[in-house]
Amino acid sequence: MKSSLSKSDISAARAKLKKANLQFVKNFPGERSDRQPTHTVYGGAQIFSAQVSQKMSEAALKHLAAFAGDGKSLATALKISNPDLKIWNAVYSRVVDKLKREAVEDFRIDFEDGYGNRPDAEEDSDAAKSALEVARGMVAETLPPFIGIRVKPFNEERVVRSMRTIDIFLTTLLKASNGKLPKNFVVTLPKVQIAEQAASFERILSLIEKKNKIKNATIQCELMLETPQSVIGFDGVSPLRSFVAATKGRCRGVHFGTYDYTAGCNITATYQAMDNPVCDFAKHVMQVTLAGTPVMLSDGATNVMPVPPHRGENLSASQISENRESVYRVWRLSYGHIRHSLETGYYQGWDLHPAQLPIRYAAVYAFFLESYEQAANRLRSFIEKAAKATLLGDVFDDAATGQGLLNYFLRGMSSGAISEAEALSTGLTLKDFQSRSFLKILENHKLV
Repeated sequence: MKSSLSKSDISAARAKLKKANLQFVKNFPGERSDRQPTHTVYGGAQIFSAQVSQKMSEAALKHLAAFAGDGKSLATALKISNPDLKIWNAVYSRVVDKLKREAVEDFRIDFEDGYGNRPDAEEDSDAAKSALEVARGMVAETLPPFIGIRVKPFNEERVVRSMRTIDIFLTTLLKASNGKLPKNFVVTLPKVQIAEQAASFERILSLIEKKNKIKNATIQCELMLETPQSVIGFDGVSPLRSFVAATKGRCRGVHFGTYDYTAGCNITATYQAMDNPVCDFAKHVMQVTLAGTPVMLSDGATNVMPVPPHRGENLSASQISENRESVYRVWRLSYGHIRHSLETGYYQGWDLHPAQLPIRYAAVYAFFLESYEQAANRLRSFIEKAAKATLLGDVFDDAATGQGLLNYFLRGMSSGAISEAEALSTGLTLKDFQSRSFLKILENHKLV
């Protein structure tokens, strides 16, 4: 049957729609294809050294060995119900390997909460010294794969100090490294409340680049959402996208600040925790607002450290027991928080102490390995279902679930929980996984 609409009719009707569709794609270009770190470790600038990863690795391995010697004892400490020892032995061995190989994925040299308010001369000195340590780490190749600094907020009280620290650190580093920054370097701006703070931040970074004769937008940044006003602004609309837009493409990630945010919501100290429902609301707003963009999201940290209360070699039996129970209690708390983050779609969080690292990786690896066999079988089944539908001329309409399974493998491989060989057992190729799109995989295999 012939259409009553001419080509010119259709072209005219499509004109505005095409413009709007293209604008939508521009606004939501998709997630980044590069690696997202599993965690960010925050440590005070006053104690930073180029050997931070090695020191944290040694401390984390010692802590794990002292309180859990194998997968069974780790699962028992975490009170895992009916643990599959095959999985938990794999978790344990992969955690040990990770702590030896790459204990710290991302480190933030902290000039804010982990540093405090110090005399200007002292912060000037620490900014320069920590920059020189980063330069030494670049030469020695001892830095984590991701690294950066967190400065003070751009509010009226701290903005001048913050700008000065950014300038001293970056100028010192660029001079010492012949104009180069470490790979995956960022500057993190906390407590962003209005877009102009992010815009001023961007202008300072741009000016430092110009003064140091490096390419514009070389210095990437991250923003921190830590107040209720950052979630819903004065006009009743989330201002988060305007914060990101104000950085002019520099923003690599947005981190959630659990404790400032819950304090801003009048939550008492006892209930200020990562899994408080008020945090879930804020983090879901972050997800919805920035979905389909290259901005990576990170949850916060458990602020209780798994450190034994009794120190020394000649401890009594009761003291040893108290140490064990104290550490295990905090392990379980951290494990629950990290699992909650993972289950709600947050694949990155914060760590503050080397004793937290074993549980960070144990939680991430268990999360993925528990679902591995089922996910692998389901993904193979979806590919077969698509092939059958194509062969029979049927309709395959469950691509969204297929994409969800693909996302599982992408996140699992990125975190180190799932090996390349385990991913390839699904029948897909590395090229398939690198496409990051279930529909593209179907197209490449001529299944659609």
